[in-house]
Amino acid sequence: QVQLVESGGGSVQAGGSLRLSCVASGGTFTRFALGWFRQAPGKEREFVATINWSGGTTDYADSVNGRFTISRDNAKDTVMLQMSSLKFEDTAVYYCALRNIATVSRRSAGYDYWGQGTQVTVSS
Repeated sequence: QVQLVESGGGSVQAGGSLRLSCVASGGTFTRFALGWFRQAPGKEREFVATINWSGGTTDYADSVNGRFTISRDNAKDTVMLQMSSLKFEDTAVYYCALRNIATVSRRSAGYDYWGQGTQVTVSS
């Protein structure tokens, strides 16, 4: 059974940084893309960032472009999200997602597996 486990969430002041990690396990993966989504209270889940199998292609939501960096370590089946210059509006539960296709996607429906989420709280 595939499991995605996020870590690294927490509370930080505006302007600060956090690094999220997500480890995938339990599946027989071949080539897969990974993504990060987030959901703030009272809002729908939204796309944050995605990375393809090789790590050579990434895509970011406009709201985080230039502040967040997604990366992966295929030897460890891990994806990371480095978040800098955090803003109050970045406060949300952040979810890691995996899709059994090598190419990136911004659509949540394009992902096959999801983690339980990790809370990120930014105080202004």
